[in-house]
Amino acid sequence: MSKENTNASSIVSKVWAFCQTLRDDGVGYGDYLEQLTYLLFLKMADEYTKPPHNRTMPIPSEFAWETLISKSGSELELHYNIMLRELAKEKGILGQIFVKSQNKIQDPAKLFKLIALINAESWILMGVKDKGDIYEGILEKNAEDTKSGAGQYFTPRPLIKAMVECLQPEPMKTIADPACGTGGFFLAAYDWIVENRNLDKEAAKFLKYETFFGNEIVASTRRLALMNLFLHNIGDIDSDNFISPNDSLITTSTDKYDYILANPPFGKKSSMTFTNEAGEQEKEDLTYNRQDFWVTTSNKQLNFVQHIRTMLKTTGQAAVVLPDNVLFEGGVGETVRKKLLETTDLHTILRLPTGIFYANGVKANVLFFDGKPSSKDPWTKEVWVYDYRTNVHHTLKKNPLKLSDLKDFIDLYKTDNKAKRKETYNAATNPEGRWRKFGYDEIIARDKTSLDITWLKDKSLADLDNLPDPDELALDIVENIEAGLESFRAIIASLK
Repeated sequence: MSKENTNASSIVSKVWAFCQTLRDDGVGYGDYLEQLTYLLFLKMADEYTKPPHNRTMPIPSEFAWETLISKSGSELELHYNIMLRELAKEKGILGQIFVKSQNKIQDPAKLFKLIALINAESWILMGVKDKGDIYEGILEKNAEDTKSGAGQYFTPRPLIKAMVECLQPEPMKTIADPACGTGGFFLAAYDWIVENRNLDKEAAKFLKYETFFGNEIVASTRRLALMNLFLHNIGDIDSDNFISPNDSLITTSTDKYDYILANPPFGKKSSMTFTNEAGEQEKEDLTYNRQDFWVTTSNKQLNFVQHIRTMLKTTGQAAVVLPDNVLFEGGVGETVRKKLLETTDLHTILRLPTGIFYANGVKANVLFFDGKPSSKDPWTKEVWVYDYRTNVHHTLKKNPLKLSDLKDFIDLYKTDNKAKRKETYNAATNPEGRWRKFGYDEIIARDKTSLDITWLKDKSLADLDNLPDPDELALDIVENIEAGLESFRAIIASLK
C-alpha cells in the first residue's frame, strides 16, 4: 500500500472513530455529516488563500478558519453558531452550503476536537479521490442508518457505475439528474469521463463547470451534494450553483440535456402537507398541471418519467431507475408506457434484484431510452430485457451488489453498436438465458402494454435441495411483504 493510501486510510479511521464518539451523544450520521461539511468547506477555503494558490476567498475575515481554531469552550460554541447563521446569507455555493445550517454538536469540547481533527490535515494537497472517498464513505454509512430515511437518497454505487458505463458519456456534453440526492450519478460520470476520455484544457474546464445540472428539494441533502461534488473537483467555492433547490416537476425545463441519469424518489404519491381549519395536519395529493405531460397524475414516478422525456435532447440518452409499478400499472401508467414507446427509443430494461437498496421492499428496474424528434411512427422497434432478478440473491451485508455482478449485462448492452446485440435466451438450447428481445408489436399486444416481462423459472420453487440460505429466504419474505404492504397503502390512499 502506498504512503498516500495509508495516510488516506488513517484519516478515514480518525474521522470514523470521532463519528462514533458523537453518536454516543445522540448525534446521528446525518448531523455529523453536516458539521463535517461546514468545517471541511471552511478549512479548504482557508488552504486556498495560502501559497501556492494565494486566492481571494468570499468568506468574511471575521468567519475565517483561524477564528475557529483560536477559540474553545462556550466562546467557540457562540462564535460557531453566529458563523453558521451569517454565512447562510452569502451568495453562490458558499451561501448554499450554509443555508439553514445549525450546530448539532452540543458539547463545545467535542466541537473543538472535530475542528482540531480537520485542522491537522491539508485537504487540498490530498488526492481528489482520497478526500472524495472519505466523504462518500460517510454518505454510505449515513444511508445505512435506515431510521433516518437517508437511504432513499443513496443509489448503490455499483449500479450507478454500470449505468454510466452503458451510456459512456462524451466530453463537452451536458448531464442532468432531476432528483440528484447526494450527487452519486454526477461523480460516477465525472470519474468515467476522466478515466476514459482524452480531455484538452477546454474539455476539462467544461467538465468541471458546465457539464452537470441537478435538482434537490431537501436542503440538507442538497448541501451534501454540493460538498460531495466540490470534494470531487466539480465546481468551485466561488462558482455558480448547479444544483437547484426547486421541485423539478413544477415547470418545463428550459434547457435540454445530452444525458440524464436518475433514480427518482421511491414514494408513489406526490403530496403536500397543510393545516386544516381544525388545526390538524393533512396531506393532499399533488398533481402537476404541465401542458407538456401526456397525463395529469399524482403518481410521482410517472411524473418523473414524463419530465425526463421533456428534458432530453432529441439526440440524448437516459438511464433511469424506476420501481416495478411503472412497468405494469394500468390507466395513466399504460398511457405513459405507450407514449414512451412511441416518442423515444425505449430499447433496454434491466430488471434489478431485491436486497440492493437501503429502503426495504423495493423492486426496481433501469429503463434505458434515447430521445428522438417527432414522428408519425413509433420510435421503439424492439425492447431488450436483461433479467438480473430471477434466482439472484443479494443482501446489503453478506452479499452486496458489486460492479462485476453487472459485467455480463454491460458487455451485452453494446453501447457502440446496438445492432450487434445477440440474445442469450433460446427456447430450445438456452431457456435460462437472461438476455432476450421483444418486438414492439409483442409489447403492445400485452395486457396494459406491460413491460413487466419474465420468462425464467424461479428455481427456489422447484429445487428444494438448492434453496438459498435461511437469512436470504427470510429477507426475500420481508421484501415481498413490504412490497405488498406498499401496494395496499396505495389502494387505501386512492379509496380515501
